[in-house]
Amino acid sequence: MKRLGLGGFPHTIEHVGRIPAAARRPVTSPKNTPMKRTPCLWIVLISAFALPCAGQSSSIAAPARAIITGIVIKDPGSEPVKKAVIELIADSQQESGNYTAVTGVDGAFRIEGVMPGRYRLFAERTGYLETGKRSEGRVLTVVAGQEIKDIQIHLAAAAVVAGRVTDEDGDPLQNAEVSVLRRTFASGHRRWQTLGSERTNDLGEYRVAGLGAGEYYVSVNPPPDFKSLIAGSTATPEGRNAASPAEKPATSYQTTYYPGTTDRGQATPIELHAGDEFPVNFSLTPSPTLSIRGSVVNLPAQSSAVIMLQSEDFNVVLNGAEVHKDGSFMIRDVSPGAYTIIATLDDAPVPMMARQALQVAGNNIEGVRLAPQAGGSVRGRLRLEGKGRLDPAQMFLSLRPVEGDDEPLTAFSVSDGFSYVARIAGDGSFEWNNVPPGNYYVRLGGEDHGNGEWFLKTVVAGGREADDASISVNGGVVALDIVASANGAVVEGIVTDANGEPVSSAVVVAVPEMRSRVERFRKTTTDQRGRFTLHGIAPGQYSLFAWENLEADAYYDAEFLRKYEERAIPVRVAEGDHRSVELPAIFNEEGQK
Repeated sequence: MKRLGLGGFPHTIEHVGRIPAAARRPVTSPKNTPMKRTPCLWIVLISAFALPCAGQSSSIAAPARAIITGIVIKDPGSEPVKKAVIELIADSQQESGNYTAVTGVDGAFRIEGVMPGRYRLFAERTGYLETGKRSEGRVLTVVAGQEIKDIQIHLAAAAVVAGRVTDEDGDPLQNAEVSVLRRTFASGHRRWQTLGSERTNDLGEYRVAGLGAGEYYVSVNPPPDFKSLIAGSTATPEGRNAASPAEKPATSYQTTYYPGTTDRGQATPIELHAGDEFPVNFSLTPSPTLSIRGSVVNLPAQSSAVIMLQSEDFNVVLNGAEVHKDGSFMIRDVSPGAYTIIATLDDAPVPMMARQALQVAGNNIEGVRLAPQAGGSVRGRLRLEGKGRLDPAQMFLSLRPVEGDDEPLTAFSVSDGFSYVARIAGDGSFEWNNVPPGNYYVRLGGEDHGNGEWFLKTVVAGGREADDASISVNGGVVALDIVASANGAVVEGIVTDANGEPVSSAVVVAVPEMRSRVERFRKTTTDQRGRFTLHGIAPGQYSLFAWENLEADAYYDAEFLRKYEERAIPVRVAEGDHRSVELPAIFNEEGQK
């Protein structure tokens, strides 16, 4: 997938490999417009002064362009990797451009005509992954006229998980979905992240490729059980298809985790190394299914409800049910786990929703009662302090559930007219509609990295300042008065190893003292000189960490951070402060989960 710079597209193709100078293409500008020389008519005056003609300026010279060269090699070893795509993506699309190159047979690449600025460098080659888990790329700070030489990028062969899925008789199960998963944190919430998935073919075979080294879990979802779907569609409010005490409970194939358990808590991880092809086979056996029964109450006249079951681990819809005229419903074939059951009214005068957390263990759940209610509205105005530049057209505010709250189902919420993101109008006004009940915090974001100097100074909800930056929504209208300041603190410095040498591509995180304030975390990456800068830091006490490698958003996990508290550098900042620090790097496996 092509990486797009924020607010722009890759649009400059520079020199490829080590092409002889005579054969190289002319350098192009970041706007993909060839640089032309303008013929100049010089008029010699009596005073002997020469003036350039219109269209050419003699007083303002364009900044000197930089050159970046390097090589891509296979890890382990030093074999060059040809045909690797090199992408140089500018942090600020308004000030710089994007550049692309392809390595030659010697693995070398060369990019010329690079505008000064801060960039992220990526290398991609089918079947390979860059070592060091640099999913966000390595950072380069480019100075006018500079030549950055001898960059070495190491690519390792990707790992593969492959195998076969069969039924209890050993026959292949076609169209079963096998997923490779990893436990991670996303925006402060623990989640199962899917790294890859494939459906089995007619032989029951599957192959999930493109995986990096690390620890993973593997699961298989059985193919659709059409008999169960038919049974569910013919069920009546009286439950005539419900199993009686004399009947055997229904059985079906269940979602199964390696090495063969339906309980996610009993799943065993596998350890992948570069180039591995790890065999994982599943033999599925029908087992008694679990079900959830309940009712939707207080249905408005002429309205119908839709029931969805959302996994809290995956944040995706795993099942659903039809709601009968009397409001009763039954969800079949439910695996053990933590869920949120959601009832929505899709034809009511205003969108309505009910949510309830459920823990499914070894027994059926009966008597769930859901009472949908209308979502709330959150509206207000953003006021600005300071002399910084803030372009409302490129900025937005977002609502995010506080840690521990159930996150509303994104896809369903959007269909009900709710979006987490609200654009800021020219007069500073903003609005969210149909917000599901819950507790939220507000974040300021944007498409222009120049806006990184800003932070939310105050959030006043209903005339009361939200000290923890969270607001409660339970229907009705919540009025917000938000002040953003351009006078955020700046912390810069260098990350070094035990010998005092700079560490490039280290992940630097500023963790606020009140760790529930997820919107106050700040994260960046060191450049080729080990330098970093954190912008827009709100006043307060912070702990600074620097990891050579860091998996995803692990720093949101309090248990993970406790392992490294002694390695943190404390810093307290006031509004407008500018601090310089030297951080010790946390190396190798220290930064892994």
